[in-house]
Amino acid sequence: MKRALITGITGQDGSYLAELLLDKGYEVHGIIRRASNFNTQRIDHLYSDPHDKNGRLKLHFGDLTDSTALVKLLYDLQPHEIYNLGAQSHVRVSFDVPESTGDIVGLGTLRILEAIRDTKLIDKVRFYQASSSEMFGKAQESPQSETTPFWPRSPYGCAKVFAHCLTVNYRESYGLHASSGILFNHESPRRGETFVTRKITRAATRIKLGLQDKLYLGNLDAKRDWGYAKEYAEMMWLMLQQDVPDDYVVATGESHSVREFCEAVFARLDLDWEDYVEYDKTYERPAEVDLLVGNASKAREKLGWDPQVKFEGLIRLMTDSDLDLAREEKAHREASKQLAEKSNTAENDENHG
Repeated sequence: MKRALITGITGQDGSYLAELLLDKGYEVHGIIRRASNFNTQRIDHLYSDPHDKNGRLKLHFGDLTDSTALVKLLYDLQPHEIYNLGAQSHVRVSFDVPESTGDIVGLGTLRILEAIRDTKLIDKVRFYQASSSEMFGKAQESPQSETTPFWPRSPYGCAKVFAHCLTVNYRESYGLHASSGILFNHESPRRGETFVTRKITRAATRIKLGLQDKLYLGNLDAKRDWGYAKEYAEMMWLMLQQDVPDDYVVATGESHSVREFCEAVFARLDLDWEDYVEYDKTYERPAEVDLLVGNASKAREKLGWDPQVKFEGLIRLMTDSDLDLAREEKAHREASKQLAEKSNTAENDENHG
């Protein structure tokens, strides 16, 4: 049985990857940070999987800032594959916490790579690095491919470039089977609600049901190449199944603006987005990335990449899922209101008895 270690297993990508690996018969280990509350909602369902009789999903407390814990974990697990997905992944937030972002995203990758060397796993393990289209930043060509020069425009993008170059360096210097997936924006119903796509679908569906009045956004003109996170997780696995490690752009090849995303989501709900969306400069980045669109021809030729879910399909998936969530929220709110009214009525009857 293959053993895989995933950093960032509780995130959107980590949860889809864990599902995929379990379906393929892997024993899956994930690193989670110790906190007062568990943030495992995206993977809780995997513990009740009737097909997993042997408890093949195991979580370990750890942190990408703790090299000692990483070395100990690799010694104990002796994984066959490591997927480094852990990060402070919110680009706008990285401007507010640049040091923390650099420590987790950049130096965190270095700590894992050094842990692989310290535990003598260089010739035994395969390593996946989650690189990002944000590395292209002020893109020097369009569409962007594996050979496009990097020009990051955020602390997050800078940290990702550092981590990406380190991965290439360890592959070339030590012969580590290390591959980087330069993934363009990938979304799903599991996307965090502070990311713009999920922020839009969550707000629009709540507005549709009268649970919210307005949606505040920053730059509506930014254009991104949006794909489906579940499909992108499969590409991570495919990269590590190749005989020769390499770097691959994973993208749909289509670019749409935030404004177009808003329009499509609200239209699916029979609403006019302009009636509800307002501008808030708080959400603007100090340095903006105007246009990202990927050239995934290398992944298509070598890995058989053929995305099934593109812009319109992603809109349907996310909007319909969040509409169900909004209906549940409304039902819960109405039930709570009825319960409160009954309680008040009973109290009044008792007082007048």
